[in-house]
Amino acid sequence: MAYEHILVEKEEGVAILTMNRPEVLNAMNFQLTYELHEAVMGMNADDEIGCIIITGTGQRAFSAGGDIHEQREEAKGNISEARRLHGHERTGWSYDISASPKPVIGMMNGLAHGGAAVLSSSLDFRVGCEHCNFRFLAASYGRINCTWTLPNQVGWPMAKELLFTGRVVEAEEAYRIGLLNHLVPCAELRSKTMELATVIAKNRHESVQGIKQLLLQDMGQDLRQQWENERHFTTEVVQGYAVEEAFPEFLARKGRP
Repeated sequence: MAYEHILVEKEEGVAILTMNRPEVLNAMNFQLTYELHEAVMGMNADDEIGCIIITGTGQRAFSAGGDIHEQREEAKGNISEARRLHGHERTGWSYDISASPKPVIGMMNGLAHGGAAVLSSSLDFRVGCEHCNFRFLAASYGRINCTWTLPNQVGWPMAKELLFTGRVVEAEEAYRIGLLNHLVPCAELRSKTMELATVIAKNRHESVQGIKQLLLQDMGQDLRQQWENERHFTTEVVQGYAVEEAFPEFLARKGRP
């Protein structure tokens, strides 16, 4: 599929999806959102890909959020061609990306406000640099979102603060509260993100995806149910490697360090 507003790269089993509307700080219009969803679904179907990265063009913005100008035009009845063709499919797109069987990492190259903060909070984890910041703006413009994503990332008390206030969360605080797993200089952002992503992609894909599926399935379950879910999954769905497959390098050394 040819994309208008995203760039797609594949490297060492990793797919890098870049939102590419730099003239409007990568604002997420309907076409970009549609393309991003399609690209993630396509990478989930690609057996060569073990991990997905989402980022934005430039150093100013991961994305400024939803395209307000497009939303204003649509409020007037001027519906975009992309929405006319695909609007009926949009319900659930953010969930689909969050529940992607393959891990999805946010490479946070700049600000992520509004809808972009929603997107980033739905990813598995994020790697950021000094240029990035977050702002969860729904309450300030009379809407509701992130109630099902942000608490899983930063915990309930902090999620409440960020959602109730809509204040800016700068990079250092984002790292401190767990919204960023890693905070590195911007010059090292891609290399650090790729370092993590390639390690994930080189692991057994079924095992990584099984771990993610169980983690999502177990939210809210008691400990016994979590144990039973894992036991069922590892005996009936994804069985572990035999010793020869799991430890070939160790066996080749005959147990020597």
